[in-house]
Amino acid sequence: MASSSPSDGGSKLPLKSIPGTYGLRFFGAISDRHDYFYRQGRDKFFSSRIQKYNSTVFRTNMPPGPFISSDSRVIAVLDAISFQILFDNPKVEKRNVLDGTFMPSTAFTGGYRVCAFLDTSEPSHALFKSFYLHFLASQHHNFIPLFRDCLSELFAGLDDKFSDKGKVSFNTFSDKMSFDFVFRLLCGPNSDPKNTELGSNGYKLFEIWLAVQLAPLGSLGLPKIFNYVEDFLLRTLPLPAWMVKSDYKKLYHAFSKAASATLDEAERFGLKRDEACHNLVFMAGFNAYGGFKSQFPILMKWVGSAGAGLHKDLADEIRAIVKAEGGITFASLEKMTLTKSVVYEALRIEPTVPYQYAKAREDLVIQSHDASYEIKKGEMIFGFQPFATKDPFVFENPELFVGHRFVGEGDKLLKYVYWSNGRETEEPSKDNKQCPAKNLVVLLCRIMLVEFFLRYDTCTVDVGKSSSNLGASVTFTSLTKSSSH
Repeated sequence: MASSSPSDGGSKLPLKSIPGTYGLRFFGAISDRHDYFYRQGRDKFFSSRIQKYNSTVFRTNMPPGPFISSDSRVIAVLDAISFQILFDNPKVEKRNVLDGTFMPSTAFTGGYRVCAFLDTSEPSHALFKSFYLHFLASQHHNFIPLFRDCLSELFAGLDDKFSDKGKVSFNTFSDKMSFDFVFRLLCGPNSDPKNTELGSNGYKLFEIWLAVQLAPLGSLGLPKIFNYVEDFLLRTLPLPAWMVKSDYKKLYHAFSKAASATLDEAERFGLKRDEACHNLVFMAGFNAYGGFKSQFPILMKWVGSAGAGLHKDLADEIRAIVKAEGGITFASLEKMTLTKSVVYEALRIEPTVPYQYAKAREDLVIQSHDASYEIKKGEMIFGFQPFATKDPFVFENPELFVGHRFVGEGDKLLKYVYWSNGRETEEPSKDNKQCPAKNLVVLLCRIMLVEFFLRYDTCTVDVGKSSSNLGASVTFTSLTKSSSH
C-alpha cells in the first residue's frame, strides 16, 4: 500500500513559482544535453535536479536541443500527482509531440502526419483512433490462439539454442516473434511475412527505420573520448529519411498487399487507402513492434530476476487454474491474480515508453504532493514516467519489484500505473491519447508468463542494456523444465 496518502487534487496547496533555469539560450540547452547523455546520465539528470530544487516540478531543457529542436525548454513533472496533467486532454495539446521537443520528417511516413502525432482536437484523430479500436475489437477472438502459436515457435527456438550453448538470448527470439505476431494480427492469422518481399528480415527493417528517426534521442554508448563527436553527429542535423527509403518502401508494399482486407475496412471508415496504409505501417512498426520489442524483455528481466520463490508461486497459480479451467482462456487468465499483479508491476517499475510530452492549451495550475504551480499557455510539459510510477509517496519500496503488489487491496494503486499514456484504470477512446492496444499488451504479457511457467519451473537471467536502447537485453543462463510439461 501507499507509504502515505498522496494528494490527488482537491486540497488547497501553496502556490509556488516553478524552480529551475533554462540557462543561456542555445548554451543552456547544450549544457543540459551533455548532462543528460554524458556527464550525469538520464536518471541522475532528473534526481539531481529534484534534490537541487527540492521539487518534483522544475524547469529544464530536454534533448535533442539545437539545432534539431527549435525550443528545448520544458517544465518537468516527476511525481505521481503532477504527472496526471499530461492525460488531461481539455487542458493540454499533443500535436506533434510524440518524440518530444522535435518531430521527425513526415518523409518517414509517406508524407503524412500519422495518428500518433495528431491532437485530439483534430477530426482525423478520432477517425483513425475509432478505426484502430474497431479493428482490435474485431480481432478479439484471434488474440489468444495467434499469440500462443507465435510463442510455441519462440520457446522451441529457446530450447534448441539453450541445449546447444547452455545459455540463450531471449531478445533474439522475442524480436522475431513480436514482428510475426504483429504482421499476422494486421494481415490475417494465416499470413506469413516470410512469404512477402520482406522475407525473414521484416523486423530488422523496422529497427533501422526506427533508429534513424529516433537517433537524436539516443546514444551509441561509445567510450567517453567520442562523446562530443557522437553528440555533434546525432544532434546537429536530423538523419535524412532517404537513408531508409528503400527499406520503408518494402514495408509499405508488403503491408499494402497482405493487409488488403484491413485497408478495405479502413476505406469503409472513410479513410484514404494510401494514408491508412502509412498509418498501419507506423502503428505496426513504431507502436506495436517497437513496444513489444521493449516490453517482453522488460517483463522477463524483472520476473527472471525475482527468484525461485516468485517463480514457484506463479507456476502453482498458473498450472492450477489452467487445469481447473481446461485451458488458457480469457476467463482463466482473469482468475490469475498473482500473474496479473506481476504484469502490472513490470509495467510500473519500468514503463516501456518513459517520456510523455504535451503543451498547455491555456493558463493552468497543476499540483504536486506539496505545492501548486502555474503553467502558461503554450509551455511544454514533460513527464518522466519511471519517476512518476516509482513515487515513494504512493508506493512502498518503489524501487523494488514486488510481484504481489497489486493483489487484493493493492489493486487500488493501479490508478497510479501510467504506462499506456493514461491510467491503468482508464480505457482508450477516440477522445484521448491512451494506447488503443493497452488491454492487448496486458493480455499478451499474461499469456507469455502462463506459457513460460507451464513449460519451466524456474530460470536465471543475465540482464544488460539492449543494443537498440529499447528495453533490456535478457539472456537465460538456466532454464529448469517442468517435469509435467
